[in-house]
Amino acid sequence: MELTTVWFVLIAVLWTGYFVLEGFDFGVGILLPVLGRTVPERKMIVAGIGPVWDGNEVWLLVAGGATFAAFPEWYATLFSGFYLPLFVILLALIMRGVALEYRGKSDGTRGWDRAFFWGSLGPAFLWGVAFANIVRGVPLDADHEYAGTLLTLLNPYALLGGAATLVLFTLHGAVFLALKTTGQVRERAGRAVRLLAPVALVVGGAFLLVTQLIAGKPITWLTVALAAGALAAALAATLRGREGWAFAANAVAIVAVTATLFTCLWPNVMPAVDPAHSLTVHNAASTPYTLTVMTWVAAIFTPVVLAYQAWTYWVFRKRLTQPQVEAN
Repeated sequence: MELTTVWFVLIAVLWTGYFVLEGFDFGVGILLPVLGRTVPERKMIVAGIGPVWDGNEVWLLVAGGATFAAFPEWYATLFSGFYLPLFVILLALIMRGVALEYRGKSDGTRGWDRAFFWGSLGPAFLWGVAFANIVRGVPLDADHEYAGTLLTLLNPYALLGGAATLVLFTLHGAVFLALKTTGQVRERAGRAVRLLAPVALVVGGAFLLVTQLIAGKPITWLTVALAAGALAAALAATLRGREGWAFAANAVAIVAVTATLFTCLWPNVMPAVDPAHSLTVHNAASTPYTLTVMTWVAAIFTPVVLAYQAWTYWVFRKRLTQPQVEAN
């Protein structure tokens, strides 16, 4: 397998890990004002992601760094053409991180909770808009520079993609809270799953169907079917009180959706409206020497990072109870 292919797959894996792990963080933030009706309940909800949210964001940093090093042309075109949406995402993530750090150090938490909510909702929607545009294709000139405007990115398909990721991540957060909490918060989270799962099936299914019509391949019908089946399984597991299986099933759904997008994208990394101007894994890649060095570095350090993060989740695996949260 060529190193360009290896790094395309690795970047896809990094984005998949980010969406699976950071996805429930976004969902928790979006659901905070809905499921947390008292100060102790909101404290429990935030405590659910407290030990892991910053580690989950590392996947985004590594994905961006890997894209810059392995496919610099892709990175340059993406971050120049999508500058404003990505800048908004960055501001939202900063606001969200500040809110999580300072809400526990302030007597009044309402303002920080609102910042946490908007800092979660914005990226959950805009990541779908960004990836939908990448798969659909954008106007690029002969020098691979973006030739459109902001309104070009706000097309119906991209907005549908944003709605799909927003609903899917909100569902992921609800499933996580049903798994992680106890009492009234857990019951409300379970009800939220039962409401959100059918919506995610409809909106996500519509997005994937349009994706198939625009850029689909025969093999991506399998990932589309897997996503739909996993969402149905998450709902069924929730109805039976099996939150662990529900969370695993919903994670599979996110993996399947991300796999669909990257498989539809291949071998392009940034399709253009004019195919002659498209960026591919070949014309956007770094030199073979750079890719070789990166491969060795990734092979050495990736298992260490994965082991550390797995250990973190294992240590904080238990459900949260109200007395436990109030004691801290």
